[in-house]
Amino acid sequence: MQRPIVSFQVFCPLSSLPEERAAEILAMATKIVTQRCQEEQMHQMSHGMQMSSQIKKRKFKSSDETASLSEFYPIIPGDVMSVKEILTGPKFPRHRTWEVLRETLSNDELHERDQWTMFGNEVEKLEIGVIRNQRVVRERVDRFALRREAERKASLHKKYIEDLSMKAPDFPIPLRPHMVWAGMDVKLSCSVQGCPNPSITWYKDDVPLRGALPWNYKLTQKFGLNVLEIRRCSAEDAGEYKVVAKSSLGEATSSARLIVNSHEGAEAKLKRSWTPIPVPEPDAQLASTFPPTFVKEGDNLVLQCSFTSALLPFQQDVTWYRDGRVLRQSSHVELQTSQLSASLTLKRVHKEHEGLYSVRLRTWDGSVEHSAYIYVKDGPAVVVGAPGSPLQLECSDVNRDYVFLSWIPPSADGAAAVQGYFIERCDVGVGKWERCNNVIQKECHYPVMGLKENTMYQFRVCAVNQAGMGRPSKPTDPVLTSDPLEPSRTTVIKLERGREIVITKDQLEGQIRVPFPPTDVRVCDLSDTYAVLSWTEPDPRGREPLTYFVERSLTGKESWHLASMDMTVLSTRFAAFDQRKGESYIYRVRSINKYGISEPSLPSEPVSLGQPLGVPAKPHSVLSIRDTNSSVLLQWKEPKITEGIVGYYLYCSEVGSGQWKTINNKPITKTRFTVDGLKTNKEYVFRVKSVGLAGNSVYSDESPAVRVKSAIYVPSRPSAITLLNCSGREMMIGWRAPANHGGDPVRGYYLDQREKSQSIWREINIKPTKERVYEVTGLQEGSFYQFRVFAANIVGLGDASEPSELFLCERWTMPEPGCPYDLELREVRRNSLVLLWAEPLYKGQSEISGYIVEISEGAESEDWTPVTSEPVTETHLKVSGLQAGQTYRLRVSAINAAGVGMPSVASEPVEAQTKAGTKEIEIGVDNDGFIFLSFEAPGGTDKDVFKWSKNYGKAIDAGRARLENKNNRSVLTFTDASEQDLGLYTVELHGNPDASSSFTFTAEDLERLTELSWHIRNPLIALKSEGWQVDVSEQGNVRLWLQTEPLSSAAVLRLILNDREISSTPTRKINFDKANGLVEILFDEISRDDEGSYTAQLKDGRAKNQFTLVFVDKKFQETLAKSQANRRNWKRKAGPHFEEYLSWTVTSDCEMIMKCKVTNVSKDTRVKWFKDGMELPQAVYEPTGVSTFTVPQVTRKELGVYKVVVSDNRGEDESVLELIDDEFERLMKQLSKQCALSAGPVNIQCTAQGFKLYCSLKYYLSYMKTSWYFKEKRIDLEERTKPGSSMQKVWIEIFNPTENDKGKYTLEMFDGQETHKRFLDLSGQAFADALLEYQRLKQVEFAEKNRARVTKGLPDVVAIMENKSLCLTCFADGDPVPEMFWLKNDREIISAGQYNIKNENKSSTLTINHVTMEDSGNYSIFVRNKHGSQTVIVTVSVYKHGEKPRTDAVQINIELV
Repeated sequence: MQRPIVSFQVFCPLSSLPEERAAEILAMATKIVTQRCQEEQMHQMSHGMQMSSQIKKRKFKSSDETASLSEFYPIIPGDVMSVKEILTGPKFPRHRTWEVLRETLSNDELHERDQWTMFGNEVEKLEIGVIRNQRVVRERVDRFALRREAERKASLHKKYIEDLSMKAPDFPIPLRPHMVWAGMDVKLSCSVQGCPNPSITWYKDDVPLRGALPWNYKLTQKFGLNVLEIRRCSAEDAGEYKVVAKSSLGEATSSARLIVNSHEGAEAKLKRSWTPIPVPEPDAQLASTFPPTFVKEGDNLVLQCSFTSALLPFQQDVTWYRDGRVLRQSSHVELQTSQLSASLTLKRVHKEHEGLYSVRLRTWDGSVEHSAYIYVKDGPAVVVGAPGSPLQLECSDVNRDYVFLSWIPPSADGAAAVQGYFIERCDVGVGKWERCNNVIQKECHYPVMGLKENTMYQFRVCAVNQAGMGRPSKPTDPVLTSDPLEPSRTTVIKLERGREIVITKDQLEGQIRVPFPPTDVRVCDLSDTYAVLSWTEPDPRGREPLTYFVERSLTGKESWHLASMDMTVLSTRFAAFDQRKGESYIYRVRSINKYGISEPSLPSEPVSLGQPLGVPAKPHSVLSIRDTNSSVLLQWKEPKITEGIVGYYLYCSEVGSGQWKTINNKPITKTRFTVDGLKTNKEYVFRVKSVGLAGNSVYSDESPAVRVKSAIYVPSRPSAITLLNCSGREMMIGWRAPANHGGDPVRGYYLDQREKSQSIWREINIKPTKERVYEVTGLQEGSFYQFRVFAANIVGLGDASEPSELFLCERWTMPEPGCPYDLELREVRRNSLVLLWAEPLYKGQSEISGYIVEISEGAESEDWTPVTSEPVTETHLKVSGLQAGQTYRLRVSAINAAGVGMPSVASEPVEAQTKAGTKEIEIGVDNDGFIFLSFEAPGGTDKDVFKWSKNYGKAIDAGRARLENKNNRSVLTFTDASEQDLGLYTVELHGNPDASSSFTFTAEDLERLTELSWHIRNPLIALKSEGWQVDVSEQGNVRLWLQTEPLSSAAVLRLILNDREISSTPTRKINFDKANGLVEILFDEISRDDEGSYTAQLKDGRAKNQFTLVFVDKKFQETLAKSQANRRNWKRKAGPHFEEYLSWTVTSDCEMIMKCKVTNVSKDTRVKWFKDGMELPQAVYEPTGVSTFTVPQVTRKELGVYKVVVSDNRGEDESVLELIDDEFERLMKQLSKQCALSAGPVNIQCTAQGFKLYCSLKYYLSYMKTSWYFKEKRIDLEERTKPGSSMQKVWIEIFNPTENDKGKYTLEMFDGQETHKRFLDLSGQAFADALLEYQRLKQVEFAEKNRARVTKGLPDVVAIMENKSLCLTCFADGDPVPEMFWLKNDREIISAGQYNIKNENKSSTLTINHVTMEDSGNYSIFVRNKHGSQTVIVTVSVYKHGEKPRTDAVQINIELV
């Protein structure tokens, strides 16, 4: 039922009018009624079918109804209030819309009051008759049929929307158990969601709570939250409460137990009673699960899992996931859960359904989950060799007649590469697929136009190659084409008592009919084949439905033509497919409704087709790693440029078969994937493709062949997480290495953290840390934190460690040291073992003086006994006296002056036992006379890594020993064993600390082995450096040095200067590093006394050598000068100084930029620029230290000396640039070159004198020499040619051109080094057009020169008193002599009566005798000849005697006698 429209009209009695006037009014009203009936009949015939297809009816309006006041006001229900009540009511909210309504109503009431004051009661009766006639006419339209059709379509759309949003019942917030004391109140609450809304039933001990509830029970339901409130609980209220939510899609259950305890009052002597806490039933766990499964496109997929026991009530909700997203019951997804099993069924699977499927089951401890990858293979091809089906087709930017589609290319190209795609659409109501594009679309996106408004569509895509068209993709979900801006045009104002006012934007636009032009025309999507334009609809837009015309023009031409020729554009989107490549276009849009066409919008920015999307680069470094007996872990590296890559396709081939198979049909976004379904003990190779919107890349290189068999696994859990130090904002965390590294050494660790109040773990480090100590930053002081650690090896990430205890983030200030950490056990034997640890990170208030090592027998015992009577000073200890076969644990505490610190975490339990096959370190001398230590690991391989160290921690100097591994044996050979090499040496197998040993290298061993090797080697001392070297440091210090091979501690050095032995002095220091064979002479400040010849005589046992440096003359002078210069520069750099000195560059815009960069600046540092002593305030100084001075146009004024000074209280520095002579000449050459490079093509401009050939530049310099050539011959200054130039242009004029001027013109620009050329071929049609234009302009100039014109004109306004005579004289010129005519008010004046016209000598005089008031008016003189004409107008104003003339008029006072 249509709501009444509030309108206001003002009537006056008809009886007050004359009878004739009343009869005319009645006749006119009858005519109006007849005309309206005819118009409505025509409207029904032409628009009846269209109206029946629209859900929302349009109201018919006759041609004269547009004047009705209801057009200017919003539609307001008549039962709400009147407009005046709304606008004048004191309590009504003041809104901008109503202010506009009030102003419009006031103006319109005044207008209507003036128009209707002539009417009376008779007109009111006539109006009632007119309304009745209109009602009769409109009842002829089948309103009931239209309404039924609209309701049918609306119900279909509503049902579709409801189907999309349907969801099985679920409890986002389930019931939770409560324990309360008797007499207390309790609320059991849960939230339920689902579509359609589920029905809720409460149960207590499986008895429904219905009908009359107990007095203390109250059920409420609001916004999906269901609450059962029990007041003053008693023991009878305890029990199992359950909520069951049911709908047509299933049911869900949530339950919880309420326990009511009672307590005994001491004074009342009440008997104690309690409700026992029940022991929870064992929950169900996953028993059998589903493996990785392969299914063909179009088939059904069933995944099942079973449980170890019947599901408990809280476990009924078994959740299924695909790639982390929850799967819901739908027409394609069927979920079934019984007490002992659960299943997932997918009907007619598509490649979009491929992915990682998971099933999750709630348990008392949280949840358990199982996952497996489901592979969807391509269905059978329609054409042999055709490609597979595209996937992930998506619709976006849906409008009234426009949709934008995007998809992902298929993994299988078929027999040939994919050439492109065909897009098809289907009207859901028709059910027929139609092709959208006739030309193959190469890229994976496409704009679809020409759709019908308010229609449901589906889309699909087919890939095409040389063999034909492949299977279509999965159709999109139905999409309704509608105006996305429609909701924004309606405003709903809420009133009291549930009333509301609906105001549409159209109702506020007044009497606007023809729409305004659109705005903001722009490109929203661009490719190499189309450009999609978008714009903003006009505001105001008029009340009628809008369509649009799209016009375009070549940029710079202003020649507009219709781009939307064969279609009606309904939405604010338009795709232009017919642009030519290389051309630039501009677009504009017009709005159209039934009242007319708007003015064009402002043109868009120039639009050119974009570059075609390139296919992505191929991945590289494909690596396959053994995983299980039927799977392989595949890893690869993404290309350097990853833009546009949406994922990767994988392919495999069995070695020797030559056949490649597609692994996945849905792109993988990560660079790591486990390939399932391989044959055990078969070798495979793999390759990868990058997937992009422009297609797939070429194949990557093949991976190395891998045999499918079980491989190493991830490390076990780290343990013993310890807080080692805390600064208040940071924590140092340590932990114990995993007990089992999984067959591969641990490559790094990852840490998570969470606060005490949080349940979600947050990642700490993205990059793995190799050490077992990590500093966690960004913590909140005073908060408690928990941590957990993951270990990773080449296989991947292991399980997380057990969470640490809660650590308080509070600054450590205790005087005692922190705990040692990283306890490790080595060399476990029957009666001994070696314990290693790291010193505490927190040392307390004094240095650590020692450690206490304690031991405990048994794996669980806390009975600790010190191992030694005195503290241990090292960070390792060999514990002896153990009992074979006994299990021990050890811990360490640090000691400082304040006392004993906290103990470390105890080590893992270890059994004192020597493993079979254990070897120890051996010492000896090899065939070359070198002393060595060797160790053999039982069961080792060539890939094993041995780690040698000294004193259980210190790395062995690579210069003193070398390491060689062969098979399972490692040999450490000393290059020159000496007393420095004495000590305890240890070795272990990396990743297997059980294979370890130690050996103490004593002085007796060294002496014995050195004597053995003496007879084998006795070489000269070899030189490692190229003789003596001379170095000068930045501070100006001088270093003379040489390096030999490592020497023993017995090596002797003698330094000779000019036949005199020298030694260290305060200004000259001599260093001799025997271990490295390094001899140094260091001079703080070199002087003339240090000039001479230096000789180093070395002796090491029987080996000796000497080396001489001649440090005199030129070499000494250069060193002395460099030392002094460096010393001065070092002092300069103590304050602010120049990092980059002053220099200039020329930009592409022909600007000169002077630039320098300073460093070591402070807030007081000042930078000043000077030119020839004058400061340049225009210079710019940036906070980065860069200072610039820009010259937009360089002239000879820029000649001069530029200086920049940087200074503060620490000192100053300066940089000078002399921009004169050769430097200025070099600048002009560079500037001329840049100017020449900016030159555009040579163009032609026709004038009345001839041709003007010109070339535009960003900037023209007279320094740049320009020459014009015609047919390879230089054009000199002649009578017919004239060159010229300006700041942005250079040209040559050719006067009176003839056919001889036809040919090729060349402009040569010489910048001082290179010649730059621009060409213009002025021949053929180009010359003919130019010559024709020149002749036309010449004729125009001649005609303009000789046309008739007024040379001495008339004043604009003349004022003259009545009865006086007026004389107007005008002079004209022209060849031939022009004819002259006088006119008054555009009518010719004849010389007669009071008018007298006299023409002589190119002049004409008009005399008006005795002017009167009737002589006022516009007078004009019209002159003409064959070349043209001209009219000059003068306004004559005649005024009476005593009046004042016009202020802007020329007064003429002539009286003829």
